[in-house]
Amino acid sequence: MDKEEKTEQRPAGFRFPHTYAILFSVVIIAAALSYVIPAGEFERVEVGDRTEVVPGSYTGVEQSPVSFFELFKAIPTGLIDGANIIFYIFLVGGAFGIIRATGAIEAAIQKVMVMVKGNERLMIPVIMLVFSILGFTTGMAEEAIIFVPIGIVLATALGYDAMVGTAMVTLGAASGFIGGMLNPFTVGIAQEIAELTIFSGWQFRGVVYFFVLGIAILYVMHYAKKVKRKPESSLVYEEAQKGHVNFTDDVMNFDELKKRHIMILITFAAGIIINIYGIFQHGWFLTELSANFFVIGLIAGLVGGMKINDIFDAFIDGMKLVVYGAIIVGFARAIVVVLESGVIIDSVINGMSSVLDFLPPSITALGMLVIQVVINFFIPSGSGQAMTTMPIMTPIADLQEIPRQVAVLAYQYGDAITNTIIPTSASLMGVLAVSGIPYIKWVRFVWKLTLMWLIIAAAALVAATMLGIS
Repeated sequence: MDKEEKTEQRPAGFRFPHTYAILFSVVIIAAALSYVIPAGEFERVEVGDRTEVVPGSYTGVEQSPVSFFELFKAIPTGLIDGANIIFYIFLVGGAFGIIRATGAIEAAIQKVMVMVKGNERLMIPVIMLVFSILGFTTGMAEEAIIFVPIGIVLATALGYDAMVGTAMVTLGAASGFIGGMLNPFTVGIAQEIAELTIFSGWQFRGVVYFFVLGIAILYVMHYAKKVKRKPESSLVYEEAQKGHVNFTDDVMNFDELKKRHIMILITFAAGIIINIYGIFQHGWFLTELSANFFVIGLIAGLVGGMKINDIFDAFIDGMKLVVYGAIIVGFARAIVVVLESGVIIDSVINGMSSVLDFLPPSITALGMLVIQVVINFFIPSGSGQAMTTMPIMTPIADLQEIPRQVAVLAYQYGDAITNTIIPTSASLMGVLAVSGIPYIKWVRFVWKLTLMWLIIAAAALVAATMLGIS
C-alpha cells in the first residue's frame, strides 16, 4: 500500500527531515519564487476529455507574488483540491483494512508457503509470484513485513539463509509494485492527475512486469543456489551464527485456509474484475472505484463472519494505516496551489521544456525517470510524489510531444524501484528491523538487482516513447 513514514531508530545525532517538513519547505520556496520568477501562462485547449497545453503559446503576465498568509492558506486549499484523491485513498485503505481483518490474505499466503515447503525448485518463484500479484493489485508494501519471518523459516529449512527468505517476500511484492498494473495508490492516482483512463496501458505495464519479476526470481535463485552450495558465502552468515536472523516454526500461526477465506478472496478478485469492467466499459473514475472498494470491504467482512461494529472498526483501522499517504497529498497539492497563485507554474514548465527542446523525446523520458528517482528519496510516499510531480510533468509531456502515459511510467518506476534500497523507505526499513539484516548488507545484496530494474525501466520508457503508448 502507499508508503508511510518510517519510525525506526536513527544513529545518535542524526534525524532525516520529516517528509511533511520537506514538502512545507518546498511550499515556502515556491512562495518566495513568486517574487523572483516572471509570471506567465500558456493557452490551454480542451482535447477530447482532457485539457492540453498549446505549444508556443507562453506569454508573460502581471506579477502576482504570494503573500505570507496566502502561503499558509495553501495547505487547507491543497487538502480541498486533493479531496477526491485523499478520500479515495481513505476508502480503499479502509476496505483493505476489513479484508485484512478477516485473515483471508494471511491464511492464503501461509497455505501457499506450506504447500511449497520442502520443494526447492518451486518455493522461490511461487512465493515471489504470489506476493507480486498482491503488489500490483493492492500496492502491498509495509504489509509484507509480517510475512518476512515465515519466509525466513521456509528458506532456512531448505538450507538457504535469511536473506533468501526476506528477498522472496519483499522483492516479490516490490516486483508487483513496480509493475503497478492495477495499483490504486500509485498508477491510479498519477493517471487521474494526468487525465488518463485509470489503469490504461496495463498491457504494456504487464509486459514490463514480467521482465521485472523474472529477473528478480532469477537473481534470488542464483544467490540461493550459491548459499546452498557454500553456506559461508551467505551475506548474513555471521548474523546467523549469532542467532540474530533465525526464526522458529511458531511464527507460522495464521489461521488455516477455510471456505470463508476462499469466498473472501473470490469476492476480492470479483471486485477487481468489476472495477476493470467499469473503467473500460462505463468510464469509471475515482468516485466509482472508491464506492466499489467500499462494497468489496463490506461483503468481505460479512462473508468473514464479522459483526457490523467489528467491520467498521477494521475499516477505521485500515484508514489509519493510510493517513500519512492521504494527507500528504494535500501538502503536495499546496505546492501547486502556490505556483498557480503566483502564476509561475507555467513559467517553470516553460523553462524546463525549453531545456529539453534540444533532446530527443526518449532522452526526455529518461530525464523524467532520473528526476522521479531523486524525488522519491525525499518524498517516500507514492501518492504524495504523484501529486507533487505529475502537475508539472504532464504539461511538459504535452510540450515535448511525449505521450502522457510515458510521464506516468517515469513516475511509476522512479517511485517504486528505489524503494528496495533507499533508507527513507518505510517498508524496507521495517523489513530489515524484523529480519535482523543490517542495512549495509542488504544494500550489498540488492544493489545489482536495483540497477537491473532501472535499466529495464529505462528501456521500457524508450520503447513506450517510440511506440507512442497512450
